[in-house]
Amino acid sequence: MTVRRAVLTALLVSAASGAVAGTLPPEPVAYRTADYRAPVPATVNGRPALTTEQAAALWRQGSAVFIDTLPQPPRPPGLPEGTVWYPMPRNDIPGSIWLPDTGYGELPAVMADYFEQSLREATAGNKDRQLVFYCLAGCWMSWNAAKRAAALGYTQADWYAEGTEGWAEQNLPLEHRDPVPRPGE
Repeated sequence: MTVRRAVLTALLVSAASGAVAGTLPPEPVAYRTADYRAPVPATVNGRPALTTEQAAALWRQGSAVFIDTLPQPPRPPGLPEGTVWYPMPRNDIPGSIWLPDTGYGELPAVMADYFEQSLREATAGNKDRQLVFYCLAGCWMSWNAAKRAAALGYTQADWYAEGTEGWAEQNLPLEHRDPVPRPGE
């Protein structure tokens, strides 16, 4: 293989994976089930991802429910009794609710119920209430959660793809957040 052909092949493979600057993968039909920190599409459910400016405007207006989907590891099993364990602290967009483990591509039934019930409570049952899902920049978990909310009938399930990293880069406030307790916690 010539050097020129090898370079061209590498560029084509990079472009197909969305790694070339300016290219994004197309919006898939199904949930993402692996490699959650990879290039993300520009849309979810056909709706463009919110920019930081758009998300900040919604936050300032108080017109949307912000939902963090970043996973939180549970207490490691088998720790000796009395061992102090501190979960990783999470700082997120003020006023958000944190629904850890709801952005995976496949959810066990108990977690799907947790997600649905938490959305119902956060919106007081109003499926037309605007929701903004986020986690970290370029994370498929918030994309999956927005897609899942739309599948549950929420008509304004938006996605803030830049997440807390994009928020912090614009010097917008963050605050400590504890997750909504998961089933069994």
